[in-house]
Order: sequence, then structure tokens, then C-alpha cells
Amino acid sequence: LEITAKAQALKAEGHDVIGLGAGEPDFNTPEHIMDAAHKAMLEGHTKYTPTGGLQALKQEIVKKFTRDQGIAYDPSEIIVCNGAKHALYTLFQVLLDEGDEVIIPTPYWVSYPEQVKLAGGKPVYVEGLEDNEYKITAKQLREAITEKTKAVIINSPSNPTGMIYSKEELQQLGEVCLEHDILIVSDEIYEKLIYGGAEYTSIAQLSNALKEQTLIINGVSKSHSMTGWRIGYAAGNKQLIKAMTNLASHSTSNPTSIAQYGAIAAYAGSQEPVETMRQAFEERLNIIYDKLI
Repeated sequence: LEITAKAQALKAEGHDVIGLGAGEPDFNTPEHIMDAAHKAMLEGHTKYTPTGGLQALKQEIVKKFTRDQGIAYDPSEIIVCNGAKHALYTLFQVLLDEGDEVIIPTPYWVSYPEQVKLAGGKPVYVEGLEDNEYKITAKQLREAITEKTKAVIINSPSNPTGMIYSKEELQQLGEVCLEHDILIVSDEIYEKLIYGGAEYTSIAQLSNALKEQTLIINGVSKSHSMTGWRIGYAAGNKQLIKAMTNLASHSTSNPTSIAQYGAIAAYAGSQEPVETMRQAFEERLNIIYDKLI
């Protein structure tokens, strides 16, 4: 974000700068989403909402999981937060006691270990090796587990590497987590930005047992170019979601009401803009790849 801020400052000075610091689509938010937010303002939807998010938005998220992953959630198993980052922060605050360990595969998104440490936890790093596409194996995961292990973060598709775990790899990792009763924190914020015909699977869709063992983190920032709207969410165990909602009620309260109405339109409306952006990103990727090779 510091690099992004510097790029923005240079742009403000009139320099032609391409900022590659943050994971942020450069497309504008789709028009139908902005129209929905504008309409919500004009209709007076500018007050508090329930802490965990509008029921209508939760219902659209439920439909999204059914449509995209074939996973059945109840609205009570979902909390809407001020971005996926806020969902992760809230999770670790309610999940971890002092000294609890969270396994973090490397390379990793920069905020994972900091959020664990802010909650009094200890990050435990497991190296994803280049010759295995920067993925960790079930054997590595098992060897990293101690009596203090509380959770493991699975980020697929990955930031920063772009790798995607296969169904078989996720099944193997999931079996270890079930065996040791470890929460799987599945960060799926990049689910729509995959290229080269790659296939993405959520670990929660592999079995009912893994669904119950998993808390999914997602949002509209990357998929719908809504990074500044700050709408993310978590889906999982009802009691864990309730604890996260209780903490949010005493810290941030609800996500911005207007942004929530935009997110409703994002999921209820056409998904064509999502694919249009993805295709443009893949075209750029191929150009850069050809230049580098």
C-alpha cells in the first residue's frame, strides 16, 4: 500500500505512472453497481444496517455460493465486513488466545502474519517450494502442527504467486486438518481472476465435513473492481460468525450501507463485466509473459 500511495502521489503531480503495488483492478466499477448505490442514497438507505450486513446482501452471497461453488449456506452463517481484510482481522481476534499458532504457507499476502500477531497469536511459516508451484504438501502441513495450532490459511488462487491448489491437493490438506481439528481459513478473494484455463475449487465444496471445518473469506473488491467500496465477507460455522458479529458490533458496527447496496447489485446483476475484466487481464498477462520469455 505504501508503494501504491507513492504511485498515486506521482499521478497527482501529472506523471504517467502504472502502479503495480496493490492487487487492484484498474477498471471502473461496473455502471449497474454504481447506479444501485446512487439509487440507495436517493431512497434514503443511508442509516445503520445490522452489524453483520443487510439480509438482502447475505441472501445474494448465499446464492453466489450455490451458483459458483454448489455450497449451501444459511444467511446466519455469513458476516459482511469492511473488506476481506477486516473479515480476517475480526476472525483472528475472536479465534486466537495468546500463543495460539496459525500455519501460513509462504509466499504469503503481507497482512496474514501481522493480523495473527495483533491477536496475540504466533505465525508458523511453511515454505511453498518453487518446484511444487509454491504449494505446500499434506506432509509439510502435518509436520508443522503442534498442540497450539489453531488454524491454517489456504489462499487459492494465491496472492502473490497465482498458484491454484487442485481438488486432490485440497483434499489431502483437508484430511490433515480434519484429523487434527484445525480450522481452515480459505481466502478466495481472487477466485474470479484465473487464467490459462486453470480450474479453481473451494476446499469447502469437497465434503460436508470440510465445509464445517472451513471459514471462507471473500468479497467483491477484486471480482467487481470495488476495492474502495470495502465490502468483504466470511462464511462458515454459525457460532464463529456470531462471535465475529459481536466483536464488530463493538468496534466498526456495520459496513457502509450504500456500499452494501452496491454489492447486492454486484451479485444479483450481470456477471459479464467480471469476465470482461478477466479476459483483459489475461491478455495483458500474455503480452508481459511473451516479453519476458
